[in-house]
Amino acid sequence: QVQLVESGGGLVQAGGSLKLSCAASKSISSINAMGWYRQAPGKQRDLSASITSGGSTNYHDSVKGRFTISRDNAKNTVDLQMNSLKPEDTAVYYCYARTDGRIYWGQGTQVTISS
Repeated sequence: QVQLVESGGGLVQAGGSLKLSCAASKSISSINAMGWYRQAPGKQRDLSASITSGGSTNYHDSVKGRFTISRDNAKNTVDLQMNSLKPEDTAVYYCYARTDGRIYWGQGTQVTISS
């Protein structure tokens, strides 16, 4: 079992940047995949970015070129650097970890982009 705690959300103006961080309660070096989903009001939860234990990354088309996901196995963290933010990036962002045949979720952190 793994607990995930997100931090770094907040309110910024369009064009600004935010960095989200997800801290895991155990070593992430063997976790198959970790990443970030987001859910805007009235919409489904969609994958924004993911990273495998081998370092391969995947991004939703809407964030490619603006968001960068990274993992630090020494600190057991996964970060999401978000640049050139748009109002449509406003959502609750959830960290997830897929391991041992299960998916674990963080509690979510609100990101609000003002126009």
